[in-house]
Amino acid sequence: MTTPDAAGLRRRTQELLAAHPPATTGRTEFLRARFDAGLAWVHYPAGLGGLDAPRSLQPVVDAELAAAGAPDNDPRRIGIGLGMAAPTVLGYGTDEQKQRFLRPLWVGEEVWCQLFSEPGAGSDLAALGTRAVRDGEDWVVDGQKVWTSSAHLARWAILIARTDPDLPKHRGISYFICDMTDPGVEVRPLRQITGEAEFNEVFLTGVRIPDSRRLGRVGEGWKVAQTTLMNERVSIGGARIPREGGMIGPVARTWRERPELRTHDLHQRLLTLWVEAEVARLTGTRLRQQLVAGQPGPEGSGMKLAFARLNQEISGLEVELLGEEGLLYDDWTMRRPELVDFTGRDAGYRYLRSKGNSIEGGTSEVLLNIVAERVLGLPAEPRNDKDVPWKDLAR
Repeated sequence: MTTPDAAGLRRRTQELLAAHPPATTGRTEFLRARFDAGLAWVHYPAGLGGLDAPRSLQPVVDAELAAAGAPDNDPRRIGIGLGMAAPTVLGYGTDEQKQRFLRPLWVGEEVWCQLFSEPGAGSDLAALGTRAVRDGEDWVVDGQKVWTSSAHLARWAILIARTDPDLPKHRGISYFICDMTDPGVEVRPLRQITGEAEFNEVFLTGVRIPDSRRLGRVGEGWKVAQTTLMNERVSIGGARIPREGGMIGPVARTWRERPELRTHDLHQRLLTLWVEAEVARLTGTRLRQQLVAGQPGPEGSGMKLAFARLNQEISGLEVELLGEEGLLYDDWTMRRPELVDFTGRDAGYRYLRSKGNSIEGGTSEVLLNIVAERVLGLPAEPRNDKDVPWKDLAR
């Protein structure tokens, strides 16, 4: 099969639109047809939603479909599946797993969540204690996970669990796909500072996972998890946005529309943050271009660091700019939302929600270590527990 160029992708997209006119085709039917045509993520293999084309050509397809009014797959709602589960399944899944999971994942028919962090294993994720014990062709899983976005919506979860406590913590972990509807899976809401329960804690009690839903080899779960984590940080910090997209947009808009709120000090701070936001946006564009050559590396951690810091500083500036209005908050109702909407809510919500940006997707402290060691080449921190069996670690 010849790798398509930009002209070839435009032609294939027009053929898709002619066969499935968006105005008369149901949303799910259209998205399935797009996946089957290889126009979902063009850099994926043929038969799995792609055409083995360069990743850089995806915007060609997206632009044609947007101009025709075609529906998208609501990427904010299924971001964990798209940004974390899909590249991991593609990299480590069997042919059967790829065929089973990738299409409904991309179409949005099945939502995914991530069962990684635990109450005693957040920043030190490799210290996790959730156990998976082999029982014939199944694994029996017991433990607790926390900070699980979308668990209340998810059908599937990517899960890491300890399969050999006699090995050091990084080497006794395996990686699984967990059915969130199975017996023994309990999801409880975690109410946050915003009033919402976007996160959850998940209890796993005697959950049976077939060995056919294991990703990678037994004991190599930490290696598989690195693919997930590196992609997660790129998806959080390197998302494609237009100029003045994201958090800087509402502040800049308020500045233009409300001249009575302006002061010299706020002007200088806004200019600085506007430039930094634009630099981060362009750096994200460059990072996505580098992905054409392979999997994301530790550079994504730097992007996620910048994302967290900028969001918190910009939202703080917005609250100050609005004065007394900035102290108001629209709704403390306890609800379990389907997605995080930074720009669709008020300044108070943005200020409160951005506090989680330096925790979720890897704490800023951990990411600073990654950047120092893997990007700058600085000496690693001493780790006294690196070669100690997990069962012998102090807890």
